[in-house]
Amino acid sequence: MRIELLSNSIQMHRYLKELGVDGGGIAILGAKATHYTVYIRDLHVGAANILKQDALSVGADLAVPRGTVMAQTPYVNCILIATARELEVLSKKELAQPFGLKDVAKKLQEILKIKKPSKVEIMGVINANEDSFYSESRFNGSAAAEAIEQMIDDGADIIDIGGVSSAPNSLYVDKDEEFRRLKPLFEAIKKAKLYNKTKFSIDSYEPEVITCALKSGFEIVNDITGLANDNISKICASNNASAVIMHMQGAPQTMQHEPKYDNILSDIYSFFEQRVARAEFLNVKNITLDVGIGFGKTLEHNLLLIKHLGHFLTLGKPLLIGASRKSMIDKISASSPQDRLAGTLALHLEAVKNGASIIRVHDVKEHVQALKVQEALSTI
Repeated sequence: MRIELLSNSIQMHRYLKELGVDGGGIAILGAKATHYTVYIRDLHVGAANILKQDALSVGADLAVPRGTVMAQTPYVNCILIATARELEVLSKKELAQPFGLKDVAKKLQEILKIKKPSKVEIMGVINANEDSFYSESRFNGSAAAEAIEQMIDDGADIIDIGGVSSAPNSLYVDKDEEFRRLKPLFEAIKKAKLYNKTKFSIDSYEPEVITCALKSGFEIVNDITGLANDNISKICASNNASAVIMHMQGAPQTMQHEPKYDNILSDIYSFFEQRVARAEFLNVKNITLDVGIGFGKTLEHNLLLIKHLGHFLTLGKPLLIGASRKSMIDKISASSPQDRLAGTLALHLEAVKNGASIIRVHDVKEHVQALKVQEALSTI
């Protein structure tokens, strides 16, 4: 006899099939092998006591504070630990319970419907300015066209082009200067029909700049203000363009001055709910969400967002992450932007594992290789 300890991240259905388990058994056992940890905040203490007993009855568990059974406080935070199968049964039970448990049940059912993306797209970064934090992403004129061609050859699914730095404490640039920097790139892309080789994204929140980009073959609008200007949504809708809604606290000039949140996951989730509802009301059809790593966040905020990225999947939109060579890496391991590729790969691979559909990068070739290796590991 031999006993082997297997990873919790294996393709359980594959192992069960190889074992010869019948189809029905594979579905049941596969659900038992998938685990969920759900943090529930401000739950009525009566609901917590009911949920605790119901969880135990189906084989799950609910971690609650001391004194919950005696109802020492009217509301409590708790953590539900369950398999997919247990969560499914529990969610049905709670639909008939009081104290807000019906809402809990509906949220649990949303969580069960989450599907992580089967394909991850790589978005390469081209900056047509002289003050972006990573100097090797800066190009202009013919050099920019060459860099675009190289990114296409390296495997970029999308190329994101911007003319204004959004790094902390960056200087304000007016729309005329932004357009002056970007116009040669728009013309080069349109003339060579490079949009037939890959997708292009415009990193801007200026209506005139965005309109020109879309007329030049761009199909994605990457707006760091999160579609704060309704005109941007209207432009996206009229041009059938996709939109990236990014979260930012404050503005680039002020965003890193002691950023604070009541609860960063819930606060950003609410922001996305509101902005998505508004964008869809204005007929924006395709929306991607970006939690805005480094845009008004501390190191801990950034790490929490990457680690718990799956929280935002219940919004039903693709998720974009851009941590490439950012200063959060320096705060973990002292380094200049030129020396942060390894840290970037670690952050982005974790984000992909947690549900990212698009990763915005300076180093396309290296990310293509890293994702291929991670994909190979995920099939075992």
